[in-house]
Amino acid sequence: MELQPLLNAVWIRRIWQLFIFGYQQAMSCIFPVIIFASLALTKVISIPYVHRYDLLLLICLFTQVGMVVFKLETIDELKVICMFHIIGLMLELYKVHMGSWSYPGEGWSKLFGVPLYSGFMYASVASYICQAWRRLSISVYGWPRQRYAVIVCIAIYLNFFTHHYLWDMRWVLTLLLVIVFYRTSFAYKVGGREYRMHVVLSFLLIGFFIWLAENISTFMGAWAYPDQEHTWHIVHLGKISSWYLLVVISVIIVAQLKRVKSARDGGNPSL
Repeated sequence: MELQPLLNAVWIRRIWQLFIFGYQQAMSCIFPVIIFASLALTKVISIPYVHRYDLLLLICLFTQVGMVVFKLETIDELKVICMFHIIGLMLELYKVHMGSWSYPGEGWSKLFGVPLYSGFMYASVASYICQAWRRLSISVYGWPRQRYAVIVCIAIYLNFFTHHYLWDMRWVLTLLLVIVFYRTSFAYKVGGREYRMHVVLSFLLIGFFIWLAENISTFMGAWAYPDQEHTWHIVHLGKISSWYLLVVISVIIVAQLKRVKSARDGGNPSL
């Protein structure tokens, strides 16, 4: 047998696997893509007597209803997404109050300076995680004990609030993550083949792509950091660590809820 035809077949199979993986990722990103498209559209097009933030909220609400109606999201996934909307909105209210960033535009749907559509930006991350989990048939190996995962999740979320008054613990928490999840990996399927990735690496990759999305969002005026109020520039690389930790919270919550649901349905409660 000649070697070249065999090598060609291997590369064709790899390219096809990459295409399937990209397609599944794209389908999992429908909600975030709609939000980005809406940010771009409302930056150049305005509707008389309708503020931009209010229009964005309406688009997000219609999108969320459509995702469920067209069965792109399940009711259980909707529950998770609503939880993230509340978690994200609470964080937004606090951060805007502390001056971490601002929403300078006008809107009827602003609460203490925070437009309600902002919660959907966090919810869209949860939407991606839920859909990717389902579409790629993700399973988890070596998940730590529940109490350790929950403690890490709570500590990370609290640090987003307490670092304004106390020492920022993000690097300590990152080291703690490596220790707690050192045996944990995600298994996902693409075209019938199973692949594995260490959970910490997956956290970092998702956080990096959210940072890229954040740059696009701030460029389109979704919100502004204090040093972007007059001239836009790239968001500081340090923000990747913030998104990295936020992704950890998201994945831990989704994983724990799936564990509870599996146990409730009589399946294997372990991840």
